[in-house]
Amino acid sequence: MTATVPPAPSEGPISDTAGRVELAPGAAPADNRFVNDDLLPVPVAQRRWTTYNFAALWVGMAHNIPSWLLASGLVTLGMDWKQAVFTIALANLIVLAPMLLTGHAGPKYGIPFPVLARASFGLRGANLPALIRAGVACAWFGIQTWIGGQGIFILLGTIFGGWTNASEVGGQPWTLWVCFVLFWALELAIIYRGMETLRRFENWAAPFVIVGALVLLVWISAKAGGLGPLLDQPSKLGWGADFWPVFFPSLMGMIAFWSTLSLNIPDFTRFGAGQRAQIWGQTLGLPTTMTLFALLSVFVTSGSQAVYGAAVWDPVALAAKTDNVFGLLYALVTVLVATISVNIAANVVSPAYDLSNLAPKLINFRTGALITGVVGVLIMPWKLTGTPELYIFTWLGLVGGLLGTVAGILIADYWLIRRTVLDLADLYTPGGRYWYASGWNPRAVVAFGVGGLLAVGGSHSAKGKGPFPEDGLIPFLKPLADYGWAVGLAASLALYVGLMKATGRRTAV
Repeated sequence: MTATVPPAPSEGPISDTAGRVELAPGAAPADNRFVNDDLLPVPVAQRRWTTYNFAALWVGMAHNIPSWLLASGLVTLGMDWKQAVFTIALANLIVLAPMLLTGHAGPKYGIPFPVLARASFGLRGANLPALIRAGVACAWFGIQTWIGGQGIFILLGTIFGGWTNASEVGGQPWTLWVCFVLFWALELAIIYRGMETLRRFENWAAPFVIVGALVLLVWISAKAGGLGPLLDQPSKLGWGADFWPVFFPSLMGMIAFWSTLSLNIPDFTRFGAGQRAQIWGQTLGLPTTMTLFALLSVFVTSGSQAVYGAAVWDPVALAAKTDNVFGLLYALVTVLVATISVNIAANVVSPAYDLSNLAPKLINFRTGALITGVVGVLIMPWKLTGTPELYIFTWLGLVGGLLGTVAGILIADYWLIRRTVLDLADLYTPGGRYWYASGWNPRAVVAFGVGGLLAVGGSHSAKGKGPFPEDGLIPFLKPLADYGWAVGLAASLALYVGLMKATGRRTAV
């Protein structure tokens, strides 16, 4: 265990007038157990992402098929469209707060998420939250890639008549597997070219996808002669006793949808020109985009109900109903751009850095991205979207609880314990102030264990609708399960601060 009074700050970091810190030339630590080029701080001269870049990043990530289907999942659970949009809007306003707090370290120090986690978990201990985040990202990568491949498959099936009736391999038409593999390869080809390529891709993908969604709205409104009857349907839950038991776990599920990024947002903000760029870019990009996209999905689906007699929530299935070849091709390109935009940004960048942090000598950013692509296919996570109960309550709820716990520790350490002051060189130096006990901070591990247990220990499923017991894994914790993300964040934050102060670690760094 290290002494309660940390060593003096190491020499070398340089700070500019905007408060951005970088290592002095030649000051980069050389121990390849904890350092490679992708994990080192981004030089100040290369931190040039603007407000538009961050806003475009969020627009590109938010406009995707799973985001479109969030409102439909809530309506299926009994909400009306107003309740569904309200739940989504509130969730994204809430998750914006930890997003901005953890994102602060990016422009200031130029470091990715796993390096930031070293300050609280230790140089080796940081692999614990990093691998949890990487595992979640790999699962999301598989979900998004499968959905994107299905979208291409359906649209091509409308253009080429026999495409969807091909012989089956492994229970699916071989043409679907072709779409899936080609889509998978295209995603990895883009991210393999690096973060600057991603920035340029997001810049033009964002407005393209917005236009595509608006075109779909105009098309269905014209066919329906209005926005349709779905907007007039009352809630099956009302606003009373039946609503709140559905609302709170749904809210946690909606928060969990982007709770992944609330951890690894430094992977992007490390390229930011300053705090103003990341704060305004994220504030303008995330809650507004998700809310408007939810409204778009409701309006378009309501129009489809008027035209076809039943609500068509899947935008791909709806676009496939047009007999206009140009419209189908445009929809195909929009689905491609939208899904690639979110998947490579949200689900490949993070595990690429996280896996690199695990073995910097062997794994760089590009190798980590390729590993993510392979694992994302092998674990077959698309089954998680089978039902709204499984998708929202089980998958998103469980993920949200664990990631909220990590977020609480990161925020507590960076803001409450260290007051945003880090020793940049020691984040890469074994034996330094972040080495703790053989590279692990036991206080962070205890806070994570307790917070995670409280957040997900009571996980439960409705009878016959999920993997958990009806009474919860730990029955007396069942009441907390519906608030998993909030419980995990609050419990781990409070416990971590208490443990660090109780052992004397009250200093800035």
